[in-house]
This record gives sequence, C-alpha cells and structure tokens, in this order.
Amino acid sequence: MRVPVVPYDPAWVEAFERIRSEVLSALGEVAVDAVEHVGSTAVVGLVAKPVIDVDVVVPEHQVEAAIVALGAIGYRHRGELGIPDRHAFRAPAGGPARHVYVCVAGSLALRNHLAVRDTLRRDAGLRAEYAAVKCALAERDLDSMDEYLAGKNAVLHKILDAAGLASDEIGAIAAVNPAEWVWKRRQGDYAT
Repeated sequence: MRVPVVPYDPAWVEAFERIRSEVLSALGEVAVDAVEHVGSTAVVGLVAKPVIDVDVVVPEHQVEAAIVALGAIGYRHRGELGIPDRHAFRAPAGGPARHVYVCVAGSLALRNHLAVRDTLRRDAGLRAEYAAVKCALAERDLDSMDEYLAGKNAVLHKILDAAGLASDEIGAIAAVNPAEWVWKRRQGDYAT
C-alpha cells in the first residue's frame, strides 16, 4: 500500500474553518474550551495526508454532551480507540476529509497533538526532518499503516522531546497510537 502524502495546501486552513464553524454550531450550549486544527495540515509548509485533524476541547463533564451534539449532525462516535480522554468520530459524508476528536481539556492526548503541531510550527529543522521521513515512507510499498506509523516513531519521539514532554508521557503516547490504526483497519474505517 502507498500512503498519500501531498504538498502543503493553503486551502486546508479554510477547510478547517468550515469544519470548526459546523462543529461549534452543532455544540450549541456545550462548554467548549477550543476547537484546534492539529496534525500536519495545521503546519504551514509541511507535507501531509490530505485529511484535516480537529480536536474539540471540552471539560471532562461536557464529553457526553459533546458526543450527543455531534451525533445529531451525523458524526458517528467510535469511542476512545484505546487513547484515554480522546473520543474519535467518523465524519458524515460530504465536506472536507477530516478526523474529528473530542478531547478532555489538559489530557495527554490533547497535549500530544498540540505539542507536535506547535513544535513543528516553530522548529524548521524538525519540520524538514519530519517531512523527509513522511515523503520517504510515501514512496515505499508498505504492508500496513502500522509500518508507516512505525517509520515515523523516531522523529516523533524527537519532536515530543523537543516539546518538553516527559519520557514517561512520550512512552504512553507511543504505546497507544498503533492500537488506534489496528482498530480503524478492522472497522474498515481508515480514510487516508
């Protein structure tokens, strides 16, 4: 299999804003701390799989209300997928390709996403290294998405270390992420 990795597209910012607007409208009375554009599409100049990653940040006591509100507009709740305090959703048809997550404010899952995004935004050297790894992996015929993720592990470890996450936090992140992709493949729900 080949993992599609494409050059940065400024239209990703507009796509995120459309998703953000849709999500905030649906959440209505739910207390939302933030709606964050995360993942590689959130980093200007970085190559990426053309899928917008969105973290809806809520206090823990608002998670269930957020799940219900997103379900009302066609998002299908898929659970935590092995990553505590991060609830994944399958987006309804139409609109930009996207992964939407409801994350508990302050959770390790959220801090992971923000740390990678923010570090890549400010560190040109790590951004170039990460891009080179992703491009090299995209050129290979891989057996699975797990192989793609494993190929990025070393550079992601460097990024999280540069972000200041503790080694036990980095270990916890590495331990749970492969399980997510295995589950998605079993469900036939991996979209680029």
